[in-house]
Amino acid sequence: MTTPQSPSPPPAAHGRPDGARRRNTAPPREDVLGAAMGMIAERGLEKLTMAALGREVGMSSGHLLYYFRSKDELLLRTLEWSEGKLGAERARLLTGTGTARERLAAYVDLYVPDGHRDPHWTLWLEVWNRSQNADDDARDRQAAIEGAWHRDLVALLAEGVSKGEFRSVDPDRFAARLRALLDGFSIHVAIGLRGTDRARILAHVREFLDESLG
Repeated sequence: MTTPQSPSPPPAAHGRPDGARRRNTAPPREDVLGAAMGMIAERGLEKLTMAALGREVGMSSGHLLYYFRSKDELLLRTLEWSEGKLGAERARLLTGTGTARERLAAYVDLYVPDGHRDPHWTLWLEVWNRSQNADDDARDRQAAIEGAWHRDLVALLAEGVSKGEFRSVDPDRFAARLRALLDGFSIHVAIGLRGTDRARILAHVREFLDESLG
C-alpha cells in the first residue's frame, strides 16, 4: 500500500545561519512514526501528544502539524507504518516451507495481540474509534490495511483446500468469519478483559480451526 508522502518542509527564514538550519531540519518521517509507536508502547496512547512527540524527535508541535495536519492523520500514518512492518513479517511467514496448517497458525499468532495494551492493537482501536468521523481518504486507507490481511488469508485457505489439508470451504467467506472471530478475541486481549489472556485465546482459535477445517 502506498502511503501519502509528507509535504516538503517549509523554507528556511532568510538570514538564518547554516548551523541553525541544520539543527532545525526535520528528522525522516520513519523516525517520527517509529518514535510515536515507541511512545505508545512505553507510555500509552494517552501520553502521545503533538507536544510530547515533538520533544521526543526535536520538532515543535507546529512543525509536526505542518507534516501531519492533525493527530488523526499522525495516528493513521503511524498505523500504516506499523502495518508495513507486520505485512513484511506476514509475507515471510506465509511464503515459508511449512504446511498450510502450520502457516495458518503463524498467521493467527501474528494477528492476536501480545497482551494487554499491545501497542499496535492499542493504536488500531484508537484509529477505529476515530474512523466514525473520518473522511473518505482515511476510510479507504484503513480498508487497504484490512484488505491486505484478508487477501493473504484467502490465498492461504485456498491453497490448503486445493492440497487437501483443509476440508472444502469457501476461502473468502471463511476468511471473513475467521477474521471477525480474531478481531473479537484480539480486542478482549488488548483491553485486558479478564479470562481472555493470549494463551487462552490462541487455544480457542486452534480448537475452532480444528473443528472447522478438519
